Amino acid sequence: MIELEDVPDLIDPVVVFAFEGWNDAAEAATGVLDHLLDAWDARVIGGVDPDDYYDFQMNRPIVAADARGIPSLAWPGTSISVASPPGLDRDVILVRGIEPNMRWRRFCAELLAACDDLGAQLVVTLGALLSDTPHSRPLPVSGTASEPDLLDRLDLEASSYEGPTGILGVIQDACVRLDIPAVSYWVAVPHYAAPPPCPKASLALLGKLEDLFEAAIELGDLPEDSRAWERGVDELAEEEEDIADYIRELEESRDTAELPEASGEAIAREFERYLKRRDAD
Repeated sequence: MIELEDVPDLIDPVVVFAFEGWNDAAEAATGVLDHLLDAWDARVIGGVDPDDYYDFQMNRPIVAADARGIPSLAWPGTSISVASPPGLDRDVILVRGIEPNMRWRRFCAELLAACDDLGAQLVVTLGALLSDTPHSRPLPVSGTASEPDLLDRLDLEASSYEGPTGILGVIQDACVRLDIPAVSYWVAVPHYAAPPPCPKASLALLGKLEDLFEAAIELGDLPEDSRAWERGVDELAEEEEDIADYIRELEESRDTAELPEASGEAIAREFERYLKRRDAD
């Protein structure tokens, strides 16, 4: 059982999950959580007991010095934080952790029970996967939802995926079984530029959260970091002719395909986000 400390009264909270590991190519999804934890000044109120869910030979504890220079031990695990973001009329629960090594069903049940105790109204899971997408174009984000009204409101499609899944898939399945509204977003990361971080992918996921919340999110340095990342991949491609040729093939294939990112509706959504950020400043 997860023990929560100093729990405030939350207003219609939304839960956002992201986990390191299989679900987190280039650390793009956990990068979003790290950004939100900082930007929203989130406060940790609890977490799972790592002894129950982690193999410490695979996810080893880390020794680091504290502010006084005294070594301390940090155990791998999953934390629950809460935030009251500016510009939103609801609170947000942020769950950030490492994909567990064992007892996934009990792990999900504990986390969702804690979120239910906090009054969660909606669950959002964020993931990232490696794909043959060009870095020089908008990185595509696929999304699905557990309920028809969410599919319609967010312009998403019901999932047709079949195959192996990670902890996010187990959480989504648990939400369906418990009748908890849930949304899942996955961003595609260029497989030839897989080393973390990938701020451009994190930025793409943040854009989807802005659509979901219908409010601007402070982006901080992410836009400039995204441009710097793209320039870095450009430089890598210039040094490797084979990579440059491959990227051009991806770009040509992408440009000749139907591009949702270039549709009038997508452009309108991006302009709407710009106006909200400008009004929030």
